Amino acid sequence: MNPTRYATRLPLLLGALLALAPAARAQTDLLGQLEKQAAPAPTREPVLATFKGTHIINSQSVETPGQRTLIFLIQHRFGTLNSGAYNFFGLDQAVLRLSFEYGLSDRLAVGVGRSSQEKTFDGFLKYRAIQQSTGAGAVPVSVTLFASSAITTLKFTEVNDRTLGSRVTYAYQALIARKFSPDLSVQLMPTLIHRNYVATAPEQNDVYALGGALRQKITKRTALTADYYYLFPGNTARNFRNALGVGVDIETGGHVFQLHVTNSLGMTEKFFVPETTGKFFAGDLYFGFTVARNFTVGGAR
Repeated sequence: MNPTRYATRLPLLLGALLALAPAARAQTDLLGQLEKQAAPAPTREPVLATFKGTHIINSQSVETPGQRTLIFLIQHRFGTLNSGAYNFFGLDQAVLRLSFEYGLSDRLAVGVGRSSQEKTFDGFLKYRAIQQSTGAGAVPVSVTLFASSAITTLKFTEVNDRTLGSRVTYAYQALIARKFSPDLSVQLMPTLIHRNYVATAPEQNDVYALGGALRQKITKRTALTADYYYLFPGNTARNFRNALGVGVDIETGGHVFQLHVTNSLGMTEKFFVPETTGKFFAGDLYFGFTVARNFTVGGAR
């Protein structure tokens, strides 16, 4: 072998390798970019079951029945627990509300109900404007708009309270909720109650409140719930109480069974927002329950 020949070729070989190195690196980077481009983008997925029912305790939730789904609700509330043994701790007294809610679409629902308290009929519209989602273009919260009216049919003695319009109360809410995890959901509820008639001039026709609610799952089929309404300062806030309720949801096959205690006897916005009188921590607690049963109406979509 000729050492001089190999000594002459060695620098040429090293130069060729150094020249090829950037090209190989560039090819590797190009392949990496192509792999990233080929990877599918994360899809946008709606967040479901923020709450397990359309009601929490006193409050409506952001949930709607879904298209062609009819929900029959039985809401029952007994007297106060501190009413004593003579009244069987409230079980001898009761207020009942029966209602139906129907999904015209997956976003829009209507409902009607009748409460034994002041023989009140109510109706509402509920529209899911925004739904929380994950993935591409994720939406952080769900927003449902709620509007209801209630009319009292109780016989009154005041002569100037005989008109139909004077018996009507309206409620408007924006229900804003976020499901933080599979176990925890939180909801805020800016609220306006308008009463066409109040008994005295200092009372407010318009009552503003801010509600809050949560659901904390504790087992596969049970969850703790709570809701609270803060009345903004005014004559109503000075003379009535903030509504507070705590409860438990139990899933039992085809329906959700809700047990709770609250300082509000009424089960519609007309009553529990501006007319709550019970002192929660003084024992003015109404034990109650809600049973909801779902039916599909009109066949498969």
